[in-house]
Amino acid sequence: MIIIAEAGVNHNGDLEKALQLIDEAASAGADYVKFQTFCSEELVSASAALADYQKQNVTETNSQLEMLKKLEIPIDWYPMLIRRCEERGIRFLSTGFDKESVEFLLKFSPDFIKVPSGEITNYDFLKFVGSCNKKVILSTGMSTMVEVKMASKLLIEAGLRSTDLIVLHCHTEYPTAFSDVNLMAMKSIAEDLRVDIGYSDHTSGIEVAIAAVALGACCIEKHFTLDKTLPGPDHKASLDPTELTQMVIAIRNVSEAIDGTGLKEPSAVEIKNMVAARRSLFARSNIRIGEIMLKEKLVAQRPGSGISPMDWSQIVGKKAKREIQKGEILKSEDFE
Repeated sequence: MIIIAEAGVNHNGDLEKALQLIDEAASAGADYVKFQTFCSEELVSASAALADYQKQNVTETNSQLEMLKKLEIPIDWYPMLIRRCEERGIRFLSTGFDKESVEFLLKFSPDFIKVPSGEITNYDFLKFVGSCNKKVILSTGMSTMVEVKMASKLLIEAGLRSTDLIVLHCHTEYPTAFSDVNLMAMKSIAEDLRVDIGYSDHTSGIEVAIAAVALGACCIEKHFTLDKTLPGPDHKASLDPTELTQMVIAIRNVSEAIDGTGLKEPSAVEIKNMVAARRSLFARSNIRIGEIMLKEKLVAQRPGSGISPMDWSQIVGKKAKREIQKGEILKSEDFE
């Protein structure tokens, strides 16, 4: 199970906040803390307006370019961010939004290249990512199944092995309404593409991420922030550090609970409880020597150290070989 704590742009252009986000992600027990690497001028045009959800959280401008320019990570931050990750025992990731950004990130030998939802129709970018000889995590917000298949095909044709691809179901709205999650689409992706699947969660709370794990997700990505009241596009739809910790604990627990053989059989710790919890056959009344055993003279009671009530036919109709007192546990050798 891979848990990615998505810091994204929630550092607000403040190095100290970025370092604190790493600390909180590590304390929560996430596997990765992930930022975003982009060049604003390459990503958006001067005429690009804010998305509706961004307008609700960003009041000082209606320009994507102006907003994102303040949220770029300076080049000289990266060694400090990576060093902090190493010190805190968490792995560093960043989403590259263009070829140059991915090439820059490759210098730090990341475990994955993360392709954001907005780039799933970016032909040249996908071909480049597929050729990088790195595992890829592909987010699929706003996508149809046809688009997901096309993007996956491009990555694989460029050299990516299908076993090195994780496709994340995602819904690009912040926050995502529960009625829009459509979590079963994640399973459809797994069935159609035969790849590992996960979920990039933009809902409020932690329930859907946990449900995704129960449905087979091997990777969960979730935005988090130091403070939901901070200005910026993503803070309000993010988890706070306490919620992030709760989510990680719940995911680890659920992941462990579903990681079994699939066979219905008692575990080793259950076997020792069988005697205490199951029943055996006892005498409901006194039974004389030579008396024919009738079912009416049986009662099933704990402990389960004698004849199972399922095996009552083994002694009913047989003669008692000894005097049996009411309340005694019955044994097969007591009858002939």
